[in-house]
Amino acid sequence: MYLGPMPLVITPAIILHAFRYADTSKIVRLATREHGVQSAIAKGASRPKSRFGASLQVLTAGVAHLYLRATTDLQTLSAFDVTEQHPGLATDLERYAAASVLAEVMLRCAPAEPHAELFELLATRLDRLATLPAAQVGPAGIAGLWALVSALGFAPALDRCAREGDDLADGKVGFSVPDGGMLCARCTRESRTTVLDSSDRAALCRLATGDDDIPEGWSVPHAAAHRRLLARFIRHHLAEERGFKALDFWETPPWNSTS
Repeated sequence: MYLGPMPLVITPAIILHAFRYADTSKIVRLATREHGVQSAIAKGASRPKSRFGASLQVLTAGVAHLYLRATTDLQTLSAFDVTEQHPGLATDLERYAAASVLAEVMLRCAPAEPHAELFELLATRLDRLATLPAAQVGPAGIAGLWALVSALGFAPALDRCAREGDDLADGKVGFSVPDGGMLCARCTRESRTTVLDSSDRAALCRLATGDDDIPEGWSVPHAAAHRRLLARFIRHHLAEERGFKALDFWETPPWNSTS
């Protein structure tokens, strides 16, 4: 049955995932500003003289020309005009690992409907990761992920006890991943959760609100601990314990032992 011509939409987009399909095509997953996350087939993209050239690389930003049809989950990509390939992300593994987690969380957890705030947040954070000084990449990756987690509706409780809602006293507090944030002294004792001293608490509050300046006293062990905590939070609240390959890699120590 003929359903009429597919409408062409032109929208800013970021490539979250791409893989070869059949002999000559590619399927891409795109974060778009006006149409949410979309899957699309780029016909002929794997041919040597394809009109797409080398444009369909993961983490590349551009303008997507999409034929959209509501009756299918796989749209048609007719063109992709590159605006930013983020070459800085390829300068070291830490930048690329953090950017890959941002893309993975966006791909797996973003709502099906359009969400311009999420798109702009992803674009801004990828730009920052690609251009920041090396020393700031670690905090920037953690802060960017917390910002994305919060924009997705899973912001941690930082000012009140996540379990009882009471104001938190100064000093040491617990942070409970299952409860979704900080705990008062009594709930911390009852749950036997990890206790944060004043400096770790301050660093977490800054990072969890998207502030990517280097926290005072930042070190390799601090960075690793914050990555582990954030990874656990994402797995529990967003991933529903499903595997997240980029998140697993970002969290593991072989590459980040010198970060």
